Amino acid sequence: MPSIIGYLRPDIDGKNVQSQLDLLKASGASKIVQEKPAGTKRNRSQLDNLIADARVGDTVVVTSLYRIADNTKHLLEIVESLNAAGVSLKIIDNDIDTSTHHGEVIRLLLGAITDFERQVVRERQSVGIAKAKQAGRYKGRKPTAMAKTDEVLALNTQGLTRQKIADQLGIGVASVYRILKNHTTPMKSRKKVPKKPVDKSKRVERKPTREPDTEQLSFF
Repeated sequence: MPSIIGYLRPDIDGKNVQSQLDLLKASGASKIVQEKPAGTKRNRSQLDNLIADARVGDTVVVTSLYRIADNTKHLLEIVESLNAAGVSLKIIDNDIDTSTHHGEVIRLLLGAITDFERQVVRERQSVGIAKAKQAGRYKGRKPTAMAKTDEVLALNTQGLTRQKIADQLGIGVASVYRILKNHTTPMKSRKKVPKKPVDKSKRVERKPTREPDTEQLSFF
């Protein structure tokens, strides 16, 4: 049987709990899931469990948008997750019920607003980059491989092969060769001293030395 589940998130100081309880019970919630105080999008374990445990036909009720989401994008993510599970969301203060045609229109509107906000951020980034380029302050993103230059040089001094360096740092071997090429001082080529030409006219010819005869002439 479908259930109406209330979601309650206290204020940072833990207050404003009773007023939410009263509204959730008045809306017909048979079960109320209470979050810890100061819960954030990344630390809302009870909300995550609620979405995971909800069944087709269930309705999640919350007093206001502020209690369940941090921003438009987060709200859309919650609505889409519940919608995929066949669960509707009801916001008391804003009179929103995603199970109705009116709620479906709101869900589509949330998607459009989220996309709009994303485009605005992207546009602002583009304008900022353009201004930085005009002022000569934009250098672009530093290449990943070049950011590991010091590590490449250090591993190279340890005698590792180019391929092992690339595998260990998670970069291409071509990048390793490029880094080493740019940071290796080439050996200075030795200047060849040309040999002086020999003047053959001044060459002194040496006469061969004749060895004395050791044989004695015999007259007999």
